[in-house]
Amino acid sequence: MRPKRGRIAAVGLVAGGAIVLAGCGAANEGSSSGGASAAPSANVSGTISGAGASTQQAATQAWVAGFTGSNPDATVNYDPSGSGAGRTQFVAGGVDWAGSDAYIKGDELAKAQQRCGGDVVELPVYVSPIAVVYNLPGVDDLQLSPSTLAKIFDKKITTWNDPAVAADNPGVTLPATAIAPVNRSDKSGTTQNFTDYLKAAAGADWPYDVSDSWPVQGGEAAQGTSGVVGAVKAGQGTIGYADESQAQGLGQAKIKVGDQYVGPTADGAAKLLESSERVSDGGQYAFAYKLNRTVADPASYPISLVSYAIACSKYPDAQKSALVKAYLGYVISPEGQQAAQQAAGSAPLTDAVRQQISAAVGAIA
Repeated sequence: MRPKRGRIAAVGLVAGGAIVLAGCGAANEGSSSGGASAAPSANVSGTISGAGASTQQAATQAWVAGFTGSNPDATVNYDPSGSGAGRTQFVAGGVDWAGSDAYIKGDELAKAQQRCGGDVVELPVYVSPIAVVYNLPGVDDLQLSPSTLAKIFDKKITTWNDPAVAADNPGVTLPATAIAPVNRSDKSGTTQNFTDYLKAAAGADWPYDVSDSWPVQGGEAAQGTSGVVGAVKAGQGTIGYADESQAQGLGQAKIKVGDQYVGPTADGAAKLLESSERVSDGGQYAFAYKLNRTVADPASYPISLVSYAIACSKYPDAQKSALVKAYLGYVISPEGQQAAQQAAGSAPLTDAVRQQISAAVGAIA
């Protein structure tokens, strides 16, 4: 369901996969109260462009609709090219901000700080579960332990009636259908989060490092979240991983947490973030989190992602700086988070998190 604040023009650019989202002079609607991080009452104008996580696509459409409804002279462009591509473009100065399902670190962080001429602003803007999606006719309620899941994606378990899958699904008749894993072909924050979970939760059954590039050779690969979802839908016996907001129409496996099996929910993702620790090496305005993948509380869903907006704390152009600041202020506001929840089913930021990160938005100059 898309929020109805403002109007929005969406133009698909086939060559680059970009979605251009532009303000169209919509009549203003009253913004909700939300303190310093609420949508600004004074209009801003100009054009800013971002690129990155395809998981943020539905939420970004809602954010731009709400923001340009109050700021009709502003244009916001976003290319859902994938987290890795977005960070690369941001570091190179090709876009004003990046969307990323993995926080920026290491050499990439150093290059971003150099590009910005100072501190990087990194904000959690979108909290969502990653669904393990599957297409297996006749099996409506699939359960998988971390070990079984890891062996499936490592191609060590190759048929759906394997004894390990059967042990996770007592009383369920499983077909002898071949398992066809589908992974992302592009550098992806979703892949990084998924492999981070497998590495932490499955131990020796996942012998690969955490990476935004899929580490297992062979098999079917697809571009972007929509590509994975489409490939799983088009096959039989297929299994993949995708942001839950775009996984409609497919089976979604329940994952073993403690002694229970848990499905992907926004509440479970929010609960996971509560039990996770902030990473402190990105600077004073970087709010990144190391997620607790081995949580035993069944109220949490461990295969979740926190998607970030990565921006500069200062820009050489005052108009662009004001527009980035206003847009990100709207994104983290109660109104912006509600819009994302309605559009994508994400978990809204808590007031406590919003209070912490509002200072980082306020620092943009």
